[in-house]
Amino acid sequence: MKKKILIIEDDVVIQTQLKTLLSGNGYDVFAVTDFSRTIRQLKEFSPHLVLLDIKLPGDGGFELCSQIRTFSNMPIIFVTSSNTDMDELNSIMLGGDAFITKPYNTAILLAKIASLLKRAYVSEQPEILTWNGTSLHPESSFIEYNGKRAELTKNELKILCYLFRNAGKICPRNDIVDFLWDNRLYIDDNALSVNITRIRGKLTAIGLTDFIKTKHRQGYTL
Repeated sequence: MKKKILIIEDDVVIQTQLKTLLSGNGYDVFAVTDFSRTIRQLKEFSPHLVLLDIKLPGDGGFELCSQIRTFSNMPIIFVTSSNTDMDELNSIMLGGDAFITKPYNTAILLAKIASLLKRAYVSEQPEILTWNGTSLHPESSFIEYNGKRAELTKNELKILCYLFRNAGKICPRNDIVDFLWDNRLYIDDNALSVNITRIRGKLTAIGLTDFIKTKHRQGYTL
């Protein structure tokens, strides 16, 4: 899916240059034209990143940045001819992610955009944990092996996440219980045993036997 970038820039020449540059590099681009309803247009377009000038008709860039930060953490790059140290400081204090002065180097601008998008939206890709041909899907709460899957409860999922992330290591029972408490899942040592038994039953049903091994007086391991 194309990443969407919103340009908030009143200089028509620069606005057009940015649209051409970004469209040519695979982005879906929209530029604000009615500065009396900038925030409304932003919400309608729902961009992944904003390029924002400081001096604008109506609300200036700093005010708009403050408004955006009340409802979104999307990356904001100030692209402006206002290049004083105070302007840059204000942009940081108000929640801007980068400050680039005009005339800008297009390669640097594109690199900065790509970097911020990667950092901000890395979690968009669903996390899949794998071990010995078995896949755990935390976002969908199921485990899959050889084309078969088993649905998991919240506790079962969290236990397996911990084991998968520590695969090959012995995970002490107390460490697993502490991990669940930290994640606001209230479980004691007896409940852990019950959940492990249920997980093993589900794993056996999809062809996984002896996937979770018990280490006597030590804990569990994959």
